[in-house]
This record gives sequence, structure tokens and C-alpha cells, in this order.
Amino acid sequence: MSGMANLKPKHFNWRMEGQVAVITLDRPERKNPLTFESYAELRDTFHDLVYADDVNAVVFASNGGNFCSGGDVHDIIGPLLDRDMKGLLEFTRMTGDLVKAMIGCGKPIIAAVDGVCVGAGAIVAMASDIRFGTPEAKTAFLFTRVGLAACDMGACAILPRIIGQGRANELLYTGRSMSGEEAERWGFFNRLVDAETLEGEAIAFAARLADGPNFGHMMTKTMLKQEWAMSIDEAIEAEAQAQAICMQTRDFGRAYEAFVAKQKPVFEGN
Repeated sequence: MSGMANLKPKHFNWRMEGQVAVITLDRPERKNPLTFESYAELRDTFHDLVYADDVNAVVFASNGGNFCSGGDVHDIIGPLLDRDMKGLLEFTRMTGDLVKAMIGCGKPIIAAVDGVCVGAGAIVAMASDIRFGTPEAKTAFLFTRVGLAACDMGACAILPRIIGQGRANELLYTGRSMSGEEAERWGFFNRLVDAETLEGEAIAFAARLADGPNFGHMMTKTMLKQEWAMSIDEAIEAEAQAQAICMQTRDFGRAYEAFVAKQKPVFEGN
């Protein structure tokens, strides 16, 4: 395992709150668009989190009242018009790899969504484990608005599992904006929070998860991913094996000892 607490990325903000990493995009004057460079650096960072023993949860937060306005029109959309098929596929696979890295990083990710959350920004929120939003949040999977299909970065697979097929169909076909209240009602947001307290509440929630059991959280995230493609019988067997592994951890014994002593368990991640 390695440490990432002192990470100094070039293309987004990173800070630590205890064992919680807080990520924000750093172009608030343009509502935080993604660039080729920030896509790639975020992908690599989430890949590396698998091996980080000093980060136990992640908050992907908003900046300047907005979450993310998607791919930068000038820095990404324009240059893509000059690429051939090989170059275009290189880009679309790279963006998809960010979602794969988020899902595979082994750490719970909480998205704290305020204001604009559209295009690839909506995908980043979608790929997170938990989503807090504000009443002012506006989430849109607007790919059809720019002449593309809505099947971008896993949207057609993941979004229906969060909000249901019919609701996902509407958002993906039309590209329309989903309000904060609607997003909570439909289950996209786990809760609505005032903008002034959004980041703090997301960090506090992440900190509770970061207290552990972190091996158990990693295994939970792993199984949530793996069981998508399993039958019920396969999933039950896989969970039996996963839980037997977790029962070998010292944290399992600590929880029992704390219960017997009528104390709160202190998990250490092993």
C-alpha cells in the first residue's frame, strides 16, 4: 500500500480532511469544465486510490456554486472534430476509463452537487456511490443536445439502475435538466442539502464511512460492481465467500469485543 494524502495534482484541487480526500475542479469561472488533462489525471488518481492506505473515502465537491459543466467546448469539443476514428475512440475510451476507475477504486465516493452538473459532470456524479445535492442543482445528461447518443461513459447501463428505466430513458433521450427536488424524488440524490452546508455535510458523512470498517467497505464496493453480471445463485455464493473473508479480519473481532463491552467499535482496517 502507498500514501496519497500529499498528492499535488496539476489539473484539479485535492485536499485531505482527516482520511477523506476532497476533490474539486478548478475552473469556477467557467463552471468547472473537464479537459483532456483533467480527465486523464482524475482517471489515474482513482486508479492509484486502490493502493492508498491513507485515504478511506472521497468527496467530489462543487466549486464556486457549480459541480461540473462537462467537457470543455473549446478545449475538447472543438479539437475532437479534427480527429479520425482511432483518435475519437482513444478519447471515448479514456473518458470511460475514468468511470471504471471510480467504480474500481475500493473507496466510497460521495458527490456534493451544487448548480450545474451536466454532461460528463453528471456522469461523475452518477458514478459516485452517494450523491448529496442542493435545491439549486441542475443535472442533465445532455449528449443528444450536441448531436450524440446518450450512451456515454456507461450512462445507459448505470443511470437506469439508480432512477429506473423509464425515468432514465426520458433524461437520456431529451437531455433535459433534472431539478434538485426531482433528483431527490427520483433517487438520484440521496438527500438535499442547503448550498452553504453541502460540502461540510458530505465530508462529515464521508468521515463516518472513513472510520471503517474500511476492508468491509472495500469488499462492499467490489461486490456491488461484480454482482451486476451475476445470477442470484452466483451472487449469493459470491457474497458467502466475501463475507467469510471479512470474518477473518481483526475488525470483525473488534466489533464483537466492543459489543460485549457495550462500547463503540474502533476499526483499524485490518
